[in-house]
Formats: sequence, structure tokens, C-alpha cells
Amino acid sequence: MPAAFFDLDKTVIAKPSMVALGPELHARGFLQRRTLVRAGISQVIFQHFGADDTKLQKIRDTVLDITKGWDREEILQLVSETINEVVEPLIYREALELIDFHLSRGDEVWIVSMAPQEIVQPFVDMLGITGAISSIAKVDENGKFTGEMEFLAHGEYKAIAMRNLAQEHGYDLADCYAYSDSETDIPMLRAVGHPFAVNPDRQLTKDARNSLWPILQFSHPVRAHDRAKSHTPFVLSALLLGFTALLGRNKMKAR
Repeated sequence: MPAAFFDLDKTVIAKPSMVALGPELHARGFLQRRTLVRAGISQVIFQHFGADDTKLQKIRDTVLDITKGWDREEILQLVSETINEVVEPLIYREALELIDFHLSRGDEVWIVSMAPQEIVQPFVDMLGITGAISSIAKVDENGKFTGEMEFLAHGEYKAIAMRNLAQEHGYDLADCYAYSDSETDIPMLRAVGHPFAVNPDRQLTKDARNSLWPILQFSHPVRAHDRAKSHTPFVLSALLLGFTALLGRNKMKAR
């Protein structure tokens, strides 16, 4: 059985999930205003120039420092109460249609995201997909975040987690698909037979062209409950994925 692996931030949704939740975190006293402004500026920079390993390392360290001492149950409640209003409207229609296309074929669909599981899992539940690979923050005996990571779903660690998942579920990664926007996810894309660059940053655009990976442009955010209203002809998706499947299979054999 094939599987499809989707990055979340700026691949399935139009902006980083933590940034999207920022105003609500500020309203409930978790974030200071200046932190919220810095996050907005960072988002603009990353949209234009991408986010390499060094930048993402800085983001990770900053987020861990900010979230230290937060109560996990309070964050879960916040996400549960706001995901439909804050995150759902950011879903790209094109991503939703591709997800539904994979599901219609009987493929299993996974989100693979550096975002914490407290954000990613409710999103998975909302979409009704198979599951997620996400970052896991350490929590102390009182249910507070410690400022340390148990698992960081980033870079090569995404690819390793995907290989472990494939072994566990019996996927042949040569038959699987992956979608992402960032150069940091090149290991994730190289792990499968059928990689797709989605709204790629500069470095991923260069690598995708050199590797002959298809480049997709997503630009129409919708709500998940609008998925039944989609009019995109799935036969075009089938033709596209069928062609790239053949191309990917030949490339995997050549390795």
C-alpha cells in the first residue's frame, strides 16, 4: 500500500501553524506582543528567502525558551477551541484535493511536521487522515513543558521517521509520495520515489529542477468543510501522479 507524506506549514496550510496561533496565544497570556511581532517579521522573511537549518535552529531554540513552563493541557484546550477558526481557513484547496485524491486511491496519508504534536494531531483528526510524524516536547511530572525536546521532526530526522514508519506499516517508499516547500525537507523528499516541491523556497526550487522533481503551486486557502465543493477534475491529478510515478520509479531503479 502506498502512502503520501505532506509537510504542514506552507505546504498544506498557508502560514506556519505557530504563527497562525500566535494572536490567540497572546490573547490568553502565553505570548508577549513583541514576540508576536517578531514572529510576523520572521514569516515574511522566510516566505521570500526560505528557512535553512541555521534559521530553523534559532526558531527551535526560541520556541523552546518561550514555551518553557506552559501547561500542556491548557495548550491542548486552546488548540482544540481555536483550530477551526484559526488554522482551518488556511488550508490550501490544492493540498486538500491532493489529500482527498490519495485517500480515494486507498493510500494512507500522513502529516510530517516540525510543529509540536499538540498542534498537528488535532489537524490530523480534522482532516480524517492516517496520522502524523511531529515534534514531541518534553513534559515534567506537573504537565509543564520543560524547554527540551524528546523528538524534533526536522531535516534528516523526518526521513528517518518515515523509513521507520514504512517498515512498520509495510510501505515501499519507492511507491510513496512526499510534498514539501522547504530546503530543510530535501531528505524527506529524497526518501520517496515520487517527491513534489510545493511553493518551494529558493534552494528547493534549484534542487527540484536539478532532480527533475515536479513543482506545484498552491495558492487558494479554503476551509476543510468546503472539500465536497471542489470542482478540480481528479482525472488531471491521476494523470499527473501517474506520469510522475513512472518517472520516480525509473529514478529509484537508477540509484
